[in-house]
Order: sequence, then structure tokens, then C-alpha cells
Amino acid sequence: MAAIPQKAEEILKELKLSELGKNAEIIGEASSEFSQVVLQTAVGGKRIVLPPVGDPVPRIC
Repeated sequence: MAAIPQKAEEILKELKLSELGKNAEIIGEASSEFSQVVLQTAVGGKRIVLPPVGDPVPRIC
């Protein structure tokens, strides 16, 4: 899920109220620093996240 920074904490608070969202966390932020999705690792490094292969969205036809 993506949200504007001004609403992120409010959305997270609401997600945590549900059983399925109780472990929800903010895991990143959008930045113009990189032209790709970059993951910051638990030890402080950075890693490029490759785009999914194929069509990751299931279709109902």
C-alpha cells in the first residue's frame, strides 16, 4: 500500500486495529534519489528490488 507521508501514520494506526493488519509497519518511502525501488536492509545496506516477472496481478475473466 502506498500513501502520502502526511497520512501514513494515521493509516497505519487504522490498519493495526484489525486482526489482519495488527502487524502492519511502514517499510519504506518514495524518493527521487533513485530511479528504481531500493530496499534498505536491516543492517543498513541498500538493495535494488527487481520488478516482478510476468503478470503479478490475478485476473478474473
